[in-house]
Amino acid sequence: MLSIMQSEWYKLRKSKISAIILAGPLIGLFIGLSFEFPNMDASDFNWYMTLMMMNLTYCLLFLPLMTGVLAGLICRYEHQAGGWKQLLALPVKRSEVFLSKYAVLLGITFLIQILYLCAVYTVGMLKGYTDPFPLDIIWKSILGGWIATFPLIAFQLWMSMVWNHFSIPFAINVIFTLPTIMVVNSERFGVFYPWAQPFLMMYVGGDTDDIFYVPWDQVLTVVGGSFILFFLGGLWYFKRKAI
Repeated sequence: MLSIMQSEWYKLRKSKISAIILAGPLIGLFIGLSFEFPNMDASDFNWYMTLMMMNLTYCLLFLPLMTGVLAGLICRYEHQAGGWKQLLALPVKRSEVFLSKYAVLLGITFLIQILYLCAVYTVGMLKGYTDPFPLDIIWKSILGGWIATFPLIAFQLWMSMVWNHFSIPFAINVIFTLPTIMVVNSERFGVFYPWAQPFLMMYVGGDTDDIFYVPWDQVLTVVGGSFILFFLGGLWYFKRKAI
């Protein structure tokens, strides 16, 4: 399985994914530096306000869209010139192929999250924030946001294996991503929408008076339940896919 993961990473390197990996953190950095907070006297809120403004673009739009792009790229070679037949003719199991592609996507997404954390910290340093960097930003927005992408990556990998054309799974991902901007403002439906979870993880288990307050039991149910559904659905489809 390790050799399969290495080959998957080699194929992605040939796709020049550096621009995709850097795009989100750089966009977040630009937004954080360009946004000014009027009448912000309480320095304790500087980090959180900065992160919220950066997350409105990064977590709501970029992160779900870019994981879809990566899922399409990781299946692109197999969709060309009988690549699936060549790959599965090797002494590998289909479950190993699926798990390897999924693990590589998780690894790249985690790298993007780390770079995004660096962008958030850089914004604070350049703006001269004097209050300590809140550690809950790391484990909620960065680590929690990464965990919230688990079901999304599983769904996008599934869709990328179904259709040969890159544009179809990407269009499906866009259809589900764009409404997130409206759904996340819904107290009734926002916490149950998988595409909203990377943004809402910032507020999980926080103050009940927060505008985007999310209880732990709901986020665990949505993220865990959608992950099981999408992951097992994608694995079941790929194991029975006609090659």
